Amino acid sequence: MAPLPKPPQLNLLHLDDLADGSLAQLRAGATLTGVRLAVESHSPADLTDARLDGVRFDRFVAPELRLRGAGLLEVALDALDVPVMDAARTDWSDARLSGRVGALTAYDSSLRSIHFIGCRLGFVNLRGSELIDVQFTDCAIDELDLADARCRRVRFTDTRIASLELPRAVLVDVDLRDAALSAVSGVGQLSGATITHDQALQLAPLLAAHVGLSISDD
Repeated sequence: MAPLPKPPQLNLLHLDDLADGSLAQLRAGATLTGVRLAVESHSPADLTDARLDGVRFDRFVAPELRLRGAGLLEVALDALDVPVMDAARTDWSDARLSGRVGALTAYDSSLRSIHFIGCRLGFVNLRGSELIDVQFTDCAIDELDLADARCRRVRFTDTRIASLELPRAVLVDVDLRDAALSAVSGVGQLSGATITHDQALQLAPLLAAHVGLSISDD
């Protein structure tokens, strides 16, 4: 019997005794430490190149959230309602996200000890990113692009993925057993992932095509 995949190691967030922050603190290049906020804005929220350490957003509603180049340490983004989230080249460590994001762009990023809970995600671009200890729980994802990504100890629980892109991805201890997969591109990169027997049967035509195997009962 093959060994079971190692589960993600998620660190507990300590975000209880925080000071009240203000919307004026949300600006490009800002440094936010030890604060909690609830954001409801009709304008884009720009935290480009910001540094967030020990920050909890109890609600975040905005037409766009710009985090490109930001560093986030022990951050909770709860009750998200953001059509566009630009988080390219960000550094995430010990974070929790919940809510709805239409398009999440986070290519060339580092994600360590991250928990996506109850997220409804449209297009998720994690191309070229490194994912270590990442958990998706009760999520619905239209398209998850992991091309060129490096994934270690990543698990999907009660999560639906309509389209999974894996070209040139490197997977180690990736647990897909509790994911509903509709379409997979780059099945040759599934080495290092664990799937169920039913999923293997579902993916059999794609795996056969990948190795050039013809299947016929004639």
